[in-house]
Amino acid sequence: MSLTFFFGSGSPFAWKVWLALEHKGVPFEAKRLSFDNDDTKTPAFLAINPRGRVPAILDEGFPLWESSAIIEYLEERYPERPLLPKDIHGRAIVRRMVNEADNYLATTSGELVEQAVYLTPAERDPEKSQTARKQMMDELSRLEKGLKGDFLYEALGLADYAAYPYVRMAQRADERAPGLGIARADMPAKVRAWMDRIEALPYYARTIPPHWKS
Repeated sequence: MSLTFFFGSGSPFAWKVWLALEHKGVPFEAKRLSFDNDDTKTPAFLAINPRGRVPAILDEGFPLWESSAIIEYLEERYPERPLLPKDIHGRAIVRRMVNEADNYLATTSGELVEQAVYLTPAERDPEKSQTARKQMMDELSRLEKGLKGDFLYEALGLADYAAYPYVRMAQRADERAPGLGIARADMPAKVRAWMDRIEALPYYARTIPPHWKS
């Protein structure tokens, strides 16, 4: 395989890229890097991404990092099965949705995961959890209002792959520490149905963070 995809289990940015790769049907080799073992700090990986972060790709010797840049590259390099609409306004809207996901959903879901997964009960800040839960519910309401059909913008594409991992991470926080994340049952009905459609995709199971499966 000429394209290697470097990811960390549980990284929503990497999950977005993985879903995009599967959508496009691009042959690739997925290489999981362990955060606990500092795999992202090895000389071999730093030669690919000097920032030492995932996701990153190596495509026929060409290294690239930062999830949004990777997505844009994949869209141009492999134009079959596009992730973006054809018209200029549609592409602009989807790119806006991606920016909103990476800036707002990412922040709130990250805080929920921090409180629920990475902190001990004694270290948790109930006020931060409550604030993050409210912010996430506000964002989920925005998503619901934006769902005009089965997916976030006309057909299945980048908007869905950008938003889904953050929403699922909020649910994951609640699974790890009930009450500190957003339970699936508490999400708006249209959002739950949209998640069901993403999870019914034939390649979805391959993209689930590996450590969740164990």
